[in-house]
Amino acid sequence: MTITVTGFSHHTSPLALRERMSLAQEKLTDTLANFHNCMSADSGVIILATCNRFEIYVCAPDEPDVIYSQVVSFLERLHQMESSEFSSFLYHYADTDASRHLFRVASSLDSMVVGENEIMGQIQRAYDAASDVGVTNRVLGVLFQRALKCGKRVRTNTRISAGKVSVASVAVDLAASVLHDLTDKTAMIVGSGKISEQALKNLVERGIKRVMVLNRTVCRARALAESYRGEALILDALPCHLHRADIVISSTGAPEFILHASDFERAIKRRGHAPMFLIDLAVPRDIEREASKVNNVYCYDLDDLQRGAECNLRKRESEIAACEVIIDKELKSFLDWHRRLRMEPVIVHIKKHYDEIREQELHRTLKKLNGVPNEVRDEVEHLSQRIVNMLLRQPIACVKSDVAEENQDALMYLAQRMFCPQGLERQ
Repeated sequence: MTITVTGFSHHTSPLALRERMSLAQEKLTDTLANFHNCMSADSGVIILATCNRFEIYVCAPDEPDVIYSQVVSFLERLHQMESSEFSSFLYHYADTDASRHLFRVASSLDSMVVGENEIMGQIQRAYDAASDVGVTNRVLGVLFQRALKCGKRVRTNTRISAGKVSVASVAVDLAASVLHDLTDKTAMIVGSGKISEQALKNLVERGIKRVMVLNRTVCRARALAESYRGEALILDALPCHLHRADIVISSTGAPEFILHASDFERAIKRRGHAPMFLIDLAVPRDIEREASKVNNVYCYDLDDLQRGAECNLRKRESEIAACEVIIDKELKSFLDWHRRLRMEPVIVHIKKHYDEIREQELHRTLKKLNGVPNEVRDEVEHLSQRIVNMLLRQPIACVKSDVAEENQDALMYLAQRMFCPQGLERQ
């Protein structure tokens, strides 16, 4: 079985493309099922879709190039785009490289903000979604479980996550660097998801006293606002309260803009042209790009935060080497397991073949010994089993032994030629 990952991230693609090819959470189940229907029945697929990456993990009995073509064709249908519009931004890794990529993603070494913890939950939810739909398989399931284990070890045994830095906290750092003292400012949080909550928490820690939380359902806004003594408002009331905000942090799942340049033109006039600081953490974006052209309105999006993340990366470079050591160890453990899994059919076939020979010869011998007591017959049968087990111990140990990946097919072929009368197809 071949393991591949095909996708794009903030490293390889512009925000505009990530917006066009974003996948709403409510569409994930159908997307998984539809893609799996294009694959063989024993294939597995998991889709990891976040603000900063879209990756399709596949485990199938096909060559990497075939899987890549299937993924690209599916993306064309899914997003109603020509492959020429996005293929140059795709990366495609197979087997060891694909597994290493996921381990590095889980360890947050591939994140916009190195050391952030959100990706662990996103990977877990991606795995759970595929499991619930029934489109993953054994190999892909173990790969994701081992990747999550690796991510946990990295965070436990290194200081890569020191300071609890996240995309939301980088956004708040950016606001503080521009506005300096936040204690007398008013913040508006649009959306009540996890990123919104992290942003609100970081703002309060920086001294913000007045906060508004807006959501499509006021009960969800109230649940978040009450934790920080904030004011809960329904999203429809946004235009009426926008002028009150010095800082606006927006992170909703809306498919279209919820804030336009005209909204800020009116708000700025009502504020007496006092500056407003906007951070758009949504994909697709919540705030119209032209809003930044309004006087005294300063607008930043996820691509702008990339620069802050690069600064954070430099601070944590000393920890990356230690993380890579852990990743290498955990990756080797998974690859060893995967290699042994490929050899299981050969081992089962060898044991079955020699057990059939044993039973034939045992039957012939017991037929000649007709009339011997049952206890003697049982002892002869146990003796035959012990002999076969002892004879096969060394060959099976050799098949299970650590060998380089490029030598594995040769070992499988040799084992089948020496110990099996019939070959096996490549597993």
